[in-house]
Amino acid sequence: MTQAEKVKDILRILDRHYPDVSTPLHHHDAYTLLVAVLLSAQCTDERVNKIAPLLFERASNPYDMIRLTQEEIREIIKPCGLSPMKSKGIFGLSKILVEKYGGRVPHTFEELEALPGVGHKTASVVMTQWFGVPAFPVDTHIHRLAYRWGLSNGKSVEQTEKDLKRLIPESKWQKAHLQIIYFGRTFCPARSHKWKECPVCSRYLRRELREGEGKKAATDGHGRTRRSKRHQKSR
Repeated sequence: MTQAEKVKDILRILDRHYPDVSTPLHHHDAYTLLVAVLLSAQCTDERVNKIAPLLFERASNPYDMIRLTQEEIREIIKPCGLSPMKSKGIFGLSKILVEKYGGRVPHTFEELEALPGVGHKTASVVMTQWFGVPAFPVDTHIHRLAYRWGLSNGKSVEQTEKDLKRLIPESKWQKAHLQIIYFGRTFCPARSHKWKECPVCSRYLRRELREGEGKKAATDGHGRTRRSKRHQKSR
């Protein structure tokens, strides 16, 4: 099977399990999506969806946000983790949006990535999910699955993004990136992954990972070969 055929089959599996997908972070415009994505760093979407509305009750636009102090923002978003850094980013980007963009979120990668606290992944999410610009946001979860499925070498998130963009048709980027996120949560988690029960890994798990599982099962976890109970008692 060629790589192109494998990708086509994986996309078919994703479509079967997740035919309709939407951004998991609750938002109502580009600004609230931008803030929600920033809050999601090292935090679950579920928690962000509980905390972000509390912040948006006080400030759902950059004008109201800069009326709050950075400390007030930090106290609200504390449950999301990394609150000092995130509150500084939210306040800082809101100030720039007001002063430079008339309160509007810019729609180019260069302008978004120049904002405080906004990296390439965050910019990619806003660009594709709100502005409809082709992009393939890659987080650590997509990075992990792409390696497991043999779609990238796992060297870096940047390389994974390049590989997925090369392998997956541009028209499917927006949907595929969300499908992989949802699929990973249900079938392909980072821990306690039962690859034989995973619709994708059961077919396409990287060979060395498949072989590694076999070796792990045959050892005691420290590289030592397991002995049968009968053999242990005979010693």
